[in-house]
Amino acid sequence: MRHMFVRLVKTIALIALLSLAILLAWAFESRSMSALRIWHTAVLESEFAAADATPQTTLQDYLDRETELFEELEEKVYERTPPTDELIYNRYRGGGLQDPASLEQNWNRTFELVPQQIKGGVLLLHGLTDSPYSLRRVGEILYARGYYVLGLRLPGHGTIPGSLTRVRWQDWVAASQIGARHVRERIGVQQPLIIAGYSNGGGLAVKYALDALNALDDSKLPVPDRLLLFSPEIGIAPVADIANSHKLLSFLPYFEQFKWLSIEPEYDPFKYNSFPKNAAQEAWAVTAEVHRQIEAAHEGGRFQDFPDVLTFLSWSDATVKTSATVQRLYDKLENEGSELVIFDVNRASRLSPFIPASNASPLGRLEASSDLPYRLTVITNATSDSLQIVEKSKASRSAMIESRPLPMTWPRGVYSLAHVAIPFAPDDPVYGTGDSQSGPYHGLPLGALQPRGETHLLTTSLGQLMRLRHNPFFDYMEQRIVEDIDKAQ
Repeated sequence: MRHMFVRLVKTIALIALLSLAILLAWAFESRSMSALRIWHTAVLESEFAAADATPQTTLQDYLDRETELFEELEEKVYERTPPTDELIYNRYRGGGLQDPASLEQNWNRTFELVPQQIKGGVLLLHGLTDSPYSLRRVGEILYARGYYVLGLRLPGHGTIPGSLTRVRWQDWVAASQIGARHVRERIGVQQPLIIAGYSNGGGLAVKYALDALNALDDSKLPVPDRLLLFSPEIGIAPVADIANSHKLLSFLPYFEQFKWLSIEPEYDPFKYNSFPKNAAQEAWAVTAEVHRQIEAAHEGGRFQDFPDVLTFLSWSDATVKTSATVQRLYDKLENEGSELVIFDVNRASRLSPFIPASNASPLGRLEASSDLPYRLTVITNATSDSLQIVEKSKASRSAMIESRPLPMTWPRGVYSLAHVAIPFAPDDPVYGTGDSQSGPYHGLPLGALQPRGETHLLTTSLGQLMRLRHNPFFDYMEQRIVEDIDKAQ
């Protein structure tokens, strides 16, 4: 017995030593990343946190705090960023090409769209490292249909990437609840309340709906009538759960870069390029909490009251696990009013040698089931010899697939959509093709950049530059959104 105990202690000690060695190697490797700048290290004390919220906290309280935050941002970051040539495309160079504050509307801040006659309300929840800009176009679509729109800036966003080193997922949840309460108060009890979420905001939208169902007797947490999700973050790689192991060493100035997964130039006016490990861990915590709550609601018989959901996602997604949206959320739905719209990869035969066989058509994987509790729609090639697009769909609890040609084709050179492409139109002034613009913008058209040259030369990753930033099938998505919200009314 004593011999077995000694062996166990030695094994545990060996595992601990190996883990420490790996952690040290990872920490030393992080020192090869770019140096941290003021937008990585500054501390903005005015940022909202869950501890600041009470049941009486109003949107105006939140906006007052946000005003203080952006004044602090100006003082601590913009005024201390030199106007050097090195930073000509930096978003923190005041008055520069990429300075979002120089636009008529700074879309990093919370915004409202108020129609003359309100027919409903929508709360927009953006994604991780993003800003309210990411769902601006979706909000404008809903506004045109008579919806009051609240595009909420979530804590830690729209300012500096360094703020994501301190944010907690509870801060996002508290802000979401303030926003939802305000929208319901603004539109009254008779009008439909929609929550739209993109990426991490999609996970937060689902969590809010679950929280509201668990508090049906709490009038301060109104239940949404419908959810609109875009590339929702229902599941991500579990390695994100250990991201905060950096804290064992990153408190040392020598290893301060160890707090970061990536340190990139900040040229995007409405999205951080640098990504701290804490953000990954907090995003994983949201998905874990959503998964736990879905299972509990399903087992407790409460999921039948979950609102109908319309989701748009790319079958190829390097940020979130598409399978989690299907298995953790959609497979658990009990009503038949929801729909999952999947944008397939380009199935043209000439591209097939470059796409792994494991990336099978989503329709092929799901069509065998005749008891899906939701409508399934796949946007894909008409045939393997064509770039023409068709809509293939089947109703809930059905095996019959209906096909409808669409007036769209795959753009030249595009082999799939991407996580970050879904909510942006081709004419988006920042992330579109650059051929036309749907709004005022004088900076770099980031979606139109097509750099060519040698690898490992640029200071930003090629993955960021080559990723599709807009949805070539946005017009179809807009049509489906309009049809869906008209049903809600």
